[in-house]
Amino acid sequence: MFRKTSVMLLSLLFASFSMAELVVVVHPSNGDALSAKQVQRIFLGKEKKFPSGSETVAINQSVDSNQRQSFDQDILGRSSSQVSAYWSKLVFTGKGVPPKEVNSDAEVIELVSQNPSVIGYIDKASVTDAVKVVEL
Repeated sequence: MFRKTSVMLLSLLFASFSMAELVVVVHPSNGDALSAKQVQRIFLGKEKKFPSGSETVAINQSVDSNQRQSFDQDILGRSSSQVSAYWSKLVFTGKGVPPKEVNSDAEVIELVSQNPSVIGYIDKASVTDAVKVVEL
């Protein structure tokens, strides 16, 4: 009985960690409004510029992170393995280069805060004044 209860409690605890609320972030100077569809197109390499005409540089989190899995599913509408297959095809045919990957929210914040062209996503709890949240 104790073991079953412990396993259930641990499962609930881990489930709550994986349910992070993601936000898309850009440099604070970026005044562009973006829709979820535009963000999707940027991260799939179909859109190379913000609405204002400035260049975009998408930054992904590592493929094994909860943030990446949630982003791929919720924003891109695909599983992480489907997104990897999509990029493999584009790379093989010479039609695209996938976004750079980083390992943490802190790395995304650092890159976004240093370059007005960068767009990324992080856990809402990680947001600082160094980045601006895009309302989708």
